[in-house]
Amino acid sequence: MTDAATPADGAPTGVGRAREHLSRSAIALAEAGARREVLAQYVPGRRVLGVPRAARMAPTGRVWRLGVLLLDETGSAWATGRVVRAERSARKSITAEAVAEQRAYRAAAVKGGIAEGESVNFDASPIDLDELARDGTSGPLMLVDEQVFVRWSATQPDALTPLERYLADRVELLANPPAGA
Repeated sequence: MTDAATPADGAPTGVGRAREHLSRSAIALAEAGARREVLAQYVPGRRVLGVPRAARMAPTGRVWRLGVLLLDETGSAWATGRVVRAERSARKSITAEAVAEQRAYRAAAVKGGIAEGESVNFDASPIDLDELARDGTSGPLMLVDEQVFVRWSATQPDALTPLERYLADRVELLANPPAGA
């Protein structure tokens, strides 16, 4: 019996090769001791039994951020959503709504138990490789002629690079950052 990643002849398909590349990348990053970040879910403020509960970030794991992709130690991937640095809320006069929103997200990370200074990734969408095999796209990944590409710019539909090359470049940068970075 075969799955969507391996046809009857036993050779991996584009999606099967993508699974292998993601898995090998996770192993390489773990072996290099590359810096990981928090993956979290934003939980909006609400009332519990009439008592107000502040918004918070609920940590769900740790990931490596590789541009438009997040990767965990199992080789599972997510499309990068939003990123903030956890920091305590400060009472400041804020005129811009966007600045106030960013500060609220930063404070929600600390309220969720995330250490100050940690990078927190949230609103990340899981990448479903079975969906990629079935529909030809999942998050920033596209399957074209049995080769998986990464759309590295959401505003430029033709900004595609092969997944293997994209991962090799990003893993190298994260595992061996340039001096002074």
